[in-house]
Amino acid sequence: MTRTVTILGATGSIGTSTLDLIEREGDRFDVVALTAQRDVEGLAAAARRTRAHRAVIGEARLYGALKEALAGSDVEVAAGRDAIIEAAELPADWTMAAIVGTAGLNPVMAALRRGRTVALANKESLVLAGGLMTRVAREAGTTLLPVDSEHNAVFQCFPHDDPTRVRRVILTASGGPFRQFTREEMARVTPAQAVKHPNWSMGAKISVDSATLMNKGLELIEAHHLFPVGHERLSVLIHPQSVVHSLVEYLDGSVLAQLGPADMRTPIAHTLAWPERMATPCTPLDLATVGRLDFEEPDLVRFPALALAFQALRDGGARPGVLNAANEEAVAAFLAGRIGFLDIAFIVEKVLARYAPRDPETIDDALMIDAEARRYTESALERQAA
Repeated sequence: MTRTVTILGATGSIGTSTLDLIEREGDRFDVVALTAQRDVEGLAAAARRTRAHRAVIGEARLYGALKEALAGSDVEVAAGRDAIIEAAELPADWTMAAIVGTAGLNPVMAALRRGRTVALANKESLVLAGGLMTRVAREAGTTLLPVDSEHNAVFQCFPHDDPTRVRRVILTASGGPFRQFTREEMARVTPAQAVKHPNWSMGAKISVDSATLMNKGLELIEAHHLFPVGHERLSVLIHPQSVVHSLVEYLDGSVLAQLGPADMRTPIAHTLAWPERMATPCTPLDLATVGRLDFEEPDLVRFPALALAFQALRDGGARPGVLNAANEEAVAAFLAGRIGFLDIAFIVEKVLARYAPRDPETIDDALMIDAEARRYTESALERQAA
């Protein structure tokens, strides 16, 4: 049967990987809508290749450019934030939620309310408003499939019918490029060094998060909302080879792990074909060539960002959202040369100490907390520079 699909954030890394898989089996999928924020050329090309019914550009001023780029096609064109939300509400069997940042919150919520299947690649949705998101998904009967390689690995190993059988959920982390650096060495790290991840090809911000281990901390918060085991049964294990993507330990001592290549098309394909499987062009995993799998406990002294995330998870409420906003601003400041690598966690800690809002009850609340946390962070950055 043909599966109808929508891709929110079609021109980013996750979106283009999803398109790659869809285009390899074009007869299997009918593309309802594709969206992008400002990449008119990439969006128009993707819409033409996939014969999408609708293409939506987030920047309203780019409507004319997109209309011109799709002239002569049957693709319907729309623009603006509301148009992206409307695209998320269109009837589709499966929706990829890959819009980066807080801009993705309302479209994700719209897709969840529609009550089909949503593949979630927007980290901010669960970190800022995980309780709200998962409640809406339950009420609408939406199947929520995690796309992050770690959460997708847990999903494949998790006993969804009876979570009480789980002793621990273990998220693996490569450790980043500075896994063996001393604090003194990390103090001299440059942005160019921080964006060079040893295993994965990622954007600058997420590469820095991987280097500080904040990315793993945010994934812990996501896992808390995706898998109902309680924060005390969530843990992190450093695994430099990035072959074991995560593990689930059961009460009887059995440990199930999902292994695979360091290629995001594998978890994307799992969600795209779920509950079936589909072929991918990924290089098959060759364990004989890998040779060995190493594991170690994370060092929370050298990597305090992970400790801050653990604490924000334990505190709950608005704390994860404050953590996320402060980290985004601090990472941007580091990439701009305003602060040092070690200052990222220091700034986040300062903001968490100064700003303690009430728990968000709506998406608007979550967005307000995010904006206010960013203002606190900018003040902390200015004091740091003074």
